[in-house]
Amino acid sequence: MSYYFTIIGTKDNPLFESTFGTSKPGAGDGTARFRDEAAQMNQFIVHAALDLVEEVQWTTKDLYLKKVDTFQNNHIHAYITGGNVKFMLLMNADPSLTAYSNYASPPPSRASMAKQGGLLAANPTSPQTEEAVRGFMGEVYEAWLKCIMNPFYDVNSEVTSPVFRGRVSAAAKRYL
Repeated sequence: MSYYFTIIGTKDNPLFESTFGTSKPGAGDGTARFRDEAAQMNQFIVHAALDLVEEVQWTTKDLYLKKVDTFQNNHIHAYITGGNVKFMLLMNADPSLTAYSNYASPPPSRASMAKQGGLLAANPTSPQTEEAVRGFMGEVYEAWLKCIMNPFYDVNSEVTSPVFRGRVSAAAKRYL
C-alpha cells in the first residue's frame, strides 16, 4: 500500500506533502511505490476531492470525515482542523495496477486485491483501516498544533520543519 499525505491551507494551498508506504511487518518497507505519473496525479486527485470535503464538513460534527472520495484505485480520507485546514490522505492498495492515463481500463478486481494478503494495509475499505487512519490523523493533528503554536510560523505558509516531518513519518509507521 502506498500513501500520499498532504495538508491543505485555508486558501486551498498545499502546506505540507509526504509520500510513504506500508511499514507493517511482512507488508512493506515504508517506501511508496507510486508510478512515475502519479506524483502530479496524486496532487490533482486530492485537490479534486476538496469539493467533496467542503460538502461533507457541514453534515457532521466530527473533525475526522472518514473516506470522502475514490478515484480508480485511490481512496481519499480527510480530517478538518478547527481553523479549516484540511489533512488529506490518499491510499492506493496497488499502484502498479493504477493506470492514470488509461481511463478505459476497469479498476482492479477485489479478488486481485485479496491476493495481497489479509493484513490491515491490504484492504483500504475495512473498519480496521478506518481506525488506523483515524489514529494517524489524530497524531498528526497533535504535531500540527505544536507546529502552528510556534511564534515564528506564519499562517498558511509551507511547513518546512524536519521535526514535524519526522513526527508525520513516525505516525505513519505506527498506524499505517
